[in-house]
Amino acid sequence: MEEENNITPINEELNVVTYEIENIKNLIYTIRGKQVMLDSDVARMYEYKTKVLNLTVKRNIERFPEEFCFQVTENELASLRFQTETSNKINYTSKNIRGGRRYLPYVFTEQGIAMLSGILQSEIAIKTSINIIKAFIEMRKFIANNGQLFERLSSVEHKLLEHDKKFDAVFDELQKDKENEFKQKIFFNGQIYDAYSLIIDIIKRAKTKILIIDNYIDDSILKMLSKKNKNVEVVILTSQNCNLNKLDISKFNKQYPTLKISYTNKFHDRFIVIDNKELYHCGASLKDLGKKCFAISKIEDMDYVEKIQIKALR
Repeated sequence: MEEENNITPINEELNVVTYEIENIKNLIYTIRGKQVMLDSDVARMYEYKTKVLNLTVKRNIERFPEEFCFQVTENELASLRFQTETSNKINYTSKNIRGGRRYLPYVFTEQGIAMLSGILQSEIAIKTSINIIKAFIEMRKFIANNGQLFERLSSVEHKLLEHDKKFDAVFDELQKDKENEFKQKIFFNGQIYDAYSLIIDIIKRAKTKILIIDNYIDDSILKMLSKKNKNVEVVILTSQNCNLNKLDISKFNKQYPTLKISYTNKFHDRFIVIDNKELYHCGASLKDLGKKCFAISKIEDMDYVEKIQIKALR
């Protein structure tokens, strides 16, 4: 038998089930700052199919503004699953997954429940609505009486999330440094790209300053230095006979500041110093990477880092 509002109960001969207020309170969640109940829970208590219940709401949509009833989003559904142990019970999806629903659930506020009881007009709906509304009232009192506690818990949760983010960032950086760290690499004739890539990785490690010592530098170094981090200062110590002219340096500085060139004849080998704390020894000139067998080594002794820089500055 159909009711006047076209709602068909699951089973008209079912006995009226009394839902205790304490049990109902466990079915009340918080979304968008409102206390709400899931359409499936409401339908089960009213002994109606969820789909039919929602269809009735749509037929009377003018009676259900957003403060009475609304459809949750994917993010809200995910949050809902974590509010209580409902991950198995809440089985909704926007996709057609077997065992789930094709659409996201609707939720009802206290006002929406009151409106539903007036529309359904069944004995079960009226009795159940009274208990649901009582449960909402008790939940409001509980939240009001424990407002400061919830605020503190929310603040603690927020701080923990912030700490987690910072920890993840630090861990990622440590992992990144660990992956990029090396002590020595040997390259053979023809390994031009591999050698070039390693030099680029070294250049990218710099946060503030790069010192390059190489007597045979040319404009190929500018292509490498274009990969450096923004605002990292570069100082190149080279010989007077290097193939790097002032026009090249000027154009580079307009786009990738700041590059400085100084001339010296104090060094035979090639060195790269990163942020005044990392020292790399290169067996070949940076312009000849991969053309012959050579090695790049990281020098761990900080005394040598300081000595190289002192020598470079004199």
